[in-house]
Amino acid sequence: MGERGAVATGGATIGAAAESDKTPRTERGRRTLRAILDAAAVEFGTRGFHETSIVGITSRAGVALGSFYTYFSSKDELFRALVRDMSTQVGIVGAAASKGATSVLDGERAVLASFIGFAREHRELYRIIDESEFVDPASYRAHYEGAASRIGARLRQGAAKGELRDGIGEVEAWAMMGMNVFLGLRYGVMDDNADLDAVAGAANALLRQGLARQMPG
Repeated sequence: MGERGAVATGGATIGAAAESDKTPRTERGRRTLRAILDAAAVEFGTRGFHETSIVGITSRAGVALGSFYTYFSSKDELFRALVRDMSTQVGIVGAAASKGATSVLDGERAVLASFIGFAREHRELYRIIDESEFVDPASYRAHYEGAASRIGARLRQGAAKGELRDGIGEVEAWAMMGMNVFLGLRYGVMDDNADLDAVAGAANALLRQGLARQMPG
């Protein structure tokens, strides 16, 4: 994450439309918005921001050009919305993966394995987050700050339960996020043959050695 981008897509997210009040209020509108976002992910991820056109996005989405302007006023606004959408989905993937885990570190192992698997399915989106550093730096920063905040919250919960050592904070959260992102890049984008559980297990061993409370004796 000047790191390479974390990624995620998925179901339509409320608020992913334009910054103005254009959130769809009908199921049909939500499907249209989702189609535009999904098409934009492919177009931006394949062609890059500058080579992508609104016409190309709407053509891929199978919607009328006028439908685009129902939700977005410009390509720039759509790009910002797409980054927000991906950021939201990163959180959804993490929450779903860690649900029901017996410990915070078991949960982090599941989060990483799920993230790498997701990156394998949506590897073009790494390019989008990377490009957002230059297209819209505020969105780029918000993406990473949001991800680090979620990790930090989980770590604090682990510390409160006595599973992790005291004093864990922002540095550890950002370090974990960077590890997850680059493992996603390596084993999700560059090489998709590695065993996800093995990769997540090796990374998790580092966390257990560095973060777990050391028991006396």
